[in-house]
Amino acid sequence: MKAFRVTAILFLVVVSATCLLADFVAPASYAQQFRDVPNADCSSQHLLGTDDLGRDRFSRLLYGTRVSLLLAPAAALLSSLLAALIGGSAGFVGGWLESCVMAATDLFLSLPWLFLLISVRALLPLNVAPFTSVVITFGMLGLLGWAGAARVICADARTLCGSDVVLLARASGSSGFRLLWRHVLPNLKPILYAQFWISIPVFILAEANLGILGLGVAEPLPSWGSLLRELESFSAFNAHPRQFVPLILLITTVSCFHLALQKEEL
Repeated sequence: MKAFRVTAILFLVVVSATCLLADFVAPASYAQQFRDVPNADCSSQHLLGTDDLGRDRFSRLLYGTRVSLLLAPAAALLSSLLAALIGGSAGFVGGWLESCVMAATDLFLSLPWLFLLISVRALLPLNVAPFTSVVITFGMLGLLGWAGAARVICADARTLCGSDVVLLARASGSSGFRLLWRHVLPNLKPILYAQFWISIPVFILAEANLGILGLGVAEPLPSWGSLLRELESFSAFNAHPRQFVPLILLITTVSCFHLALQKEEL
């Protein structure tokens, strides 16, 4: 298990580094069109060929992977912070606040995740600039993905409030926000770290689902979701099997995240 975990971490590091250096590694811009060679086969100039607009597939794969791998952690960070604020406060205060927060999380968790994202995204403008669509997509993921983590953090915060550490802090004169900030939230860091890393592959898959439906990152900026939209046509897939490469990379990356998060066996 340790060898698989190390291999997964190395794979994620290599993929992330390659995507960060996409400006130097990619043979062309993600939006540049080679109009004389649309739907070209693989060659030394175009490693994965070109799409129907003549854009280099390898370049678009690098830039699309960079969008997903950089912004999914940003969305995970936003959702983790919201979960810490909402769940931690609810578990610390208890009473009516905890009941309201738990009711809100039950409502969020009872709704189908994908349908909720589609509904919220459909209410927003569709004809927006690529950069704006990136902010909307991953901001929406972060704002809607806090519920599950908030329940876990609320339960741990409630347990901490009865621990000897917090009781000793209360006896020393700490109370209110100072007690929450100095003694409760720092002891929730391991849970927050776990929720953060767990959320990253979830948000990557969520963006891919939105992109396939045309509700994710807007063209011409690529993402894994927009790249997978090319698989909608079965005839095009048979003619160009290289379109399967983004899907393979997506599955491998998400699998490596799960392997990297597994604890080593004793």
